[in-house]
Amino acid sequence: MSQEIRASSDASVPIKPLIESAIRAELRMLDLALERTRKRVLDFETRYSMASKEFESCFESSEVTAYLPSP
Repeated sequence: MSQEIRASSDASVPIKPLIESAIRAELRMLDLALERTRKRVLDFETRYSMASKEFESCFESSEVTAYLPSP
C-alpha cells in the first residue's frame, strides 16, 4: 500500500529539508528509546536470572508469582 503526503508553504524557506530533519530527529529518538528498553530488559533478566521468553511463559501460565518476593 502506497501513501502520499503533500505539504505546501508560503514561506520562502524550503519545507522538504525541514520535514526530513524532523523525521531524522524522530528516528533518533525512537532508536534511543529502543536502546533504553533493551537495557531495561537486560537488567531485568540479570536481576531475576531469567530470560524474557522464560518470564513470558511463566506469566502466561500464572507461575510468575513464584518469582515474586514474599510480603
